[in-house]
Amino acid sequence: MRDIETCILNPESVQLAEKMMVCAARLTQRGHKIKNLADFLAMYNKSYTDKTRETMLNLPHPTLQKYVAINAVIIGASRRFLAQITRHQNEVKYMSASLQYSDYSGDADFVVPYELLDKPELEALYLENCKKSMDAYMTIARESGCNDSAGYAAPQGLKNILIISATPYQWKHMIGQRICKRNTGETRYVMLRIWQQLFELNPVLFSPHTTGAFCMKAKCAEGIMACSDVIEKGYTPTQILAADFPLLSSI
Repeated sequence: MRDIETCILNPESVQLAEKMMVCAARLTQRGHKIKNLADFLAMYNKSYTDKTRETMLNLPHPTLQKYVAINAVIIGASRRFLAQITRHQNEVKYMSASLQYSDYSGDADFVVPYELLDKPELEALYLENCKKSMDAYMTIARESGCNDSAGYAAPQGLKNILIISATPYQWKHMIGQRICKRNTGETRYVMLRIWQQLFELNPVLFSPHTTGAFCMKAKCAEGIMACSDVIEKGYTPTQILAADFPLLSSI
């Protein structure tokens, strides 16, 4: 996890999403005033206050936050993270490095789980087994001539490249679910890093009060499966990263 990097590829879309949110909400209330394209564009480009923006965010209409796609890239997260995050399919698109087309022979690298970063003996054991799996991968790829078949031998810890495209509403939904402490440390860390960058771009649209985990906003929705280790209400992603991932706090 030391080398995982995330980046919002189209940061301008965050402000556009906010503008579209306000525009869509105004449209529902002022349709009778719009007689032509000029009227609509005047409404679209009309300024708004912080209070207006906050009011729109609190409306029970998630469609208002679904008009723009925000694209993010994750470099170096594992294929286990890939398997977990792609459970989210509603209004979300993914593009990942392919085990069918890419040949990882001699180019494999592995994510070390957070819990092993300060346990050198366990980290060494883990990496040894990952390398053994990739030795099998290379033998299968060479003898069968099929990278796709060899991919079955690749370990879940194999590093990957992933692009995620989602609306603001879905990013908030994914972040809220995946920073919960019932997820793997890696998944929490990646989603906190993405939230941190979104929060820096727009601290109102992605505030802890609308984006955080269940326990940060109300009662945990996991019921009897709750972890009972709540995240402090109002904590920013930066504060959560510092509290929960001190070994990576300098990254």
